[in-house]
Order: sequence, then structure tokens, then C-alpha cells
Amino acid sequence: MSRSVKKSPVWTDHHSPGTRWSKRQASKAVRRFTGGVQNGKWYQKLFCSWNICDYRFYKTRQQALHEWETSRWLRDRLLTQAEVIKDWEKFYRRK
Repeated sequence: MSRSVKKSPVWTDHHSPGTRWSKRQASKAVRRFTGGVQNGKWYQKLFCSWNICDYRFYKTRQQALHEWETSRWLRDRLLTQAEVIKDWEKFYRRK
């Protein structure tokens, strides 16, 4: 099992339908472009990068524990502190 972890506790949203659709539209625009595409980041001129909705959520371990202590919703789900830490590591820490 790999012991690699993320350098920063970030969870990215690559599973929402809007993100997948907009990335697919961007790749289609680049592939169907008849002119020459140079190397590098020149492809960004073909499709507006603001239309691609990549979301990144940043939460430290202390923030997750503080949210668990103050949130009634998490307590109603009967999550223990160990389960909250395990969920945080699953989404924010492990690759």
C-alpha cells in the first residue's frame, strides 16, 4: 500500500456533471480547431477557462474537528471524533 499523501488538504470536485461536460467541450474545441496549435498553454485561447468549473475545497484537520464540535448535524448522524478524522483523511489527505 502506498504511503503517499497530498501536500495540501484539498478536495477537488471532478464528479459533478457540469465539470465533466465543460471539460469535454474544451477538449472538443481544441481537437476540432483547424489551425496549428503551438506547444504550451496556447490551447487556452481557444476555449474560455472560466467556463470550466473546477472547484477546490480546502479544510485542515483542525477545521474538521472544530466543525464536528460545533455542528449539531454531524452529532445527529452519530459520528464519533475518530470517524470524522477518518472521513477528513479520506477526502482531503489521501491520494
